Amino acid sequence: MARATKKQVLGRGLSALLNDTREDINSVEDKNAEKLVGNIIEIELDNIEVNPFQPRTNFNEDALRELSNSIRELGVIQPITVRKLEGNKFQLVSGERRFRASKLINLKTVPAYIRIANDQEMLEMALVENIQRKDLDPIEVALSYQQLIEEINLTQEQLSIRVGKNRSTVTNFLRLLKLDPIVQTGIRDGFITMGHGRALINIFEQNDQLEVYQKILKDKLSVRQTEQLVKNVKEGKPLRIQASEPKEIPDFIKNSIKEISAYLGHKIDVKVSSKDKGKIVIPFHSQEDFIRIKKLLE
Repeated sequence: MARATKKQVLGRGLSALLNDTREDINSVEDKNAEKLVGNIIEIELDNIEVNPFQPRTNFNEDALRELSNSIRELGVIQPITVRKLEGNKFQLVSGERRFRASKLINLKTVPAYIRIANDQEMLEMALVENIQRKDLDPIEVALSYQQLIEEINLTQEQLSIRVGKNRSTVTNFLRLLKLDPIVQTGIRDGFITMGHGRALINIFEQNDQLEVYQKILKDKLSVRQTEQLVKNVKEGKPLRIQASEPKEIPDFIKNSIKEISAYLGHKIDVKVSSKDKGKIVIPFHSQEDFIRIKKLLE
């Protein structure tokens, strides 16, 4: 009982602190800043605005619903991070998936780690944290890198250190932005991979690039086949590639695919590379789904 009373008093104290417009906290030097900045408190969702510097633009609705169900059962385990604005208003730095999922199930408050940052620091924190921790698509990563370079005035070498990546990795992502916008959209939507995109960069003529892109989609070309096709284009050869014969799936595999798929709850894919050799591809749609499948395989 004593613990509950203490929590209520703490809540009232913080609420009064946030609503005291006479002594608003805007920097770590302000009075009572130590009571707020660097601490985790419950904040009303209605008092939080989304981050305008957020590099992620696509949020998988199914994954958000699964996260919402998890939050409904377990609560928000990992606090979001926000920066303090005027009064009792805040802006997201990281944790937009948790923020959106919490709103989906009509939560009133969410635990949040409080920071104070200017716009440039806010941009850098949001971009770097999202690059390091979220599953951005390759184009979103490339745009985030480009934004860091242009708005924070970093070199590629400084950027690679800041995000913990090799400079060659940073360069490969940035080069994707030279692709035709239609090809970039194909990467973002998962129609082709970053490997396909890296091969297409070597075609400078836009019409040729788009023609090869359409052929990749039509013939379901692998990255290696795409690289060969790009080489043909650059050498002035006809736009065709020798298709490999699909390997016949042995009966002992065919007879088991449905059974394994039913057990795992997903349709599996089997790829055969040589006689009685190959690999099984098991799809998953979220962290929770991955953990469920892992338990089934233990």
